[in-house]
Amino acid sequence: MRRRTLPPHDPESTGATLGLRQNLAQFMLLVAVNALVGGTLGQERTVLPLLASRTFQLGLYTSALTYILAFGLSKAAMNYFAGTLSDRYGRKPVLVAGWVLAIPVPVMLIFGPSWGWIVAANVFLGVSQGLTWSTAVIMKMDLVGPKRRGLAMGLNEAAGYLGVAVTALATGYIASAYGLRPGPFLLGAAYIALGLGLSVLTARETHHHARSEATRRAGAHAGLTTRQVFTLTSFKDRSLSAASQAGLVNNLNDGLAWGLFPVLFVTSGLSLNQVGILAAVYPAVWGAGQLVTGAASDRWGRKWLIVAGMLVQATALGIVAAAHGFGLWFVAAVLLGLGTAMVYPALLAAIGDVSHPAWRARSIGVYRLWRDGGFAIGALCAGLLADLYGIPAAIATVAALTAVSGLVVAFRMRGNDHTAG
Repeated sequence: MRRRTLPPHDPESTGATLGLRQNLAQFMLLVAVNALVGGTLGQERTVLPLLASRTFQLGLYTSALTYILAFGLSKAAMNYFAGTLSDRYGRKPVLVAGWVLAIPVPVMLIFGPSWGWIVAANVFLGVSQGLTWSTAVIMKMDLVGPKRRGLAMGLNEAAGYLGVAVTALATGYIASAYGLRPGPFLLGAAYIALGLGLSVLTARETHHHARSEATRRAGAHAGLTTRQVFTLTSFKDRSLSAASQAGLVNNLNDGLAWGLFPVLFVTSGLSLNQVGILAAVYPAVWGAGQLVTGAASDRWGRKWLIVAGMLVQATALGIVAAAHGFGLWFVAAVLLGLGTAMVYPALLAAIGDVSHPAWRARSIGVYRLWRDGGFAIGALCAGLLADLYGIPAAIATVAALTAVSGLVVAFRMRGNDHTAG
């Protein structure tokens, strides 16, 4: 396929002014779009683990977690391609394509006659999420420039995960009142229709903002190939590689929470409404917390916020593994959300700090490849450990791994990269 080269832009003629205040209307539109992206994911958080056990009678945890494995692998792959495609064809076409690919998801979840249909729906969902969420991140970084990057990522991720939380809570109530299918997934269908409409009709291309920033920032690594960007982000650069491994472990935690927490809570005697509350409070604290932590990372730096967040997550997982009952699990869910809020926007902002605007979209794609690969690794490892040793042992193992990941950031990441740009 012939490579399409986007026409050059003169920053003055295109009005490519960087800054949050200068681009506030378009930025807030993209925040709203990302809330809908999160809601599309949230339609599954409470319901699918129960659908696996109650509707399809999947007894082994590993089998039930195949949908998270499928989601994680497809999302991780599309995160990588989203950066490359958005550099080649522009941001908006990739965003719109992601929404189009989400259209079959609620239909397959509602009418799927076998578990294979549910797994296939999560392949589509992962591809869609990889394109839409990655592109929303890239477009916001394009708009705001370097000075308010942490705040921008905090707002972006807050919107997405509050969308997850609100929808997880809503679908729990819908499922308890009307059953596991079709009610919860009709909400997801509405999100997809609205997100596609907003992206087509109101979202604007932002690639020229990145080119404008690139002209103002000198750098020895401005002309890297995609392979060089992958190697630098994954292994060679201390800060980029430390962020990539921390992102992977963070989403390994999320895959564990998504797949095993509802099963643990239900088998321990909690009601479906209580499970919905616990499934919602973790992403709710995660989402709301990022409104503070993103801006805090601009002021105080990324590194130690990330280290502290990983250790808080490890503590929360340890409580889930050792405790029993709604009260302690609620406290653990709050702590897990807080720890994740400390980490999530700071990691994305750190990638934006170090990477050059000419290849920042590709570096974000590589980081998100590793980060969302954690969904697949978490689903597989947690399922195997839960089958062999029980859910508490699986959670305790991941808690220890999370603490080690925080120490890797402490020793490997440079401490002053938040001043980059």
